[in-house]
Amino acid sequence: MDWKLQVVVVPVSDVDRAKEFYADKLGFTVDTDFSPNEHFRVVQVTPPGSSCSITFGKGMGDGEPGTVKGCHLVVTDILAAEKQLDAAGVEHSGAQHFVDGVMTPGADPEGRDYGSFIFFADPDGNSWAVQQVVTAAR
Repeated sequence: MDWKLQVVVVPVSDVDRAKEFYADKLGFTVDTDFSPNEHFRVVQVTPPGSSCSITFGKGMGDGEPGTVKGCHLVVTDILAAEKQLDAAGVEHSGAQHFVDGVMTPGADPEGRDYGSFIFFADPDGNSWAVQQVVTAAR
């Protein structure tokens, strides 16, 4: 039986600000923005090419804004991702890789899968890692 991750719920303090960040700045597709009343709103966005979506809103659980840490987004070109984040005005760590267990500036010089990262956070402090993977292990 397949077990597929479909949605990651990200707690935010301001739904409109989060939607602007994920949809307008990062370019994620808005799948839905549903608000049947003033007490509930759900926004679901999906990164280009992803089977997993991100959901945030109002009246949906008790998570504290800024508590989601370390979810990974995967790209095939870490330097292109860095340029896209720069163009969108998203603050980030810049490309980094490990040397002897220590995070070092710059993309992995050999371009190895799972070897280059960029870190950024949304306006509430929920943090994301972007990782370069050209040929997935599975």
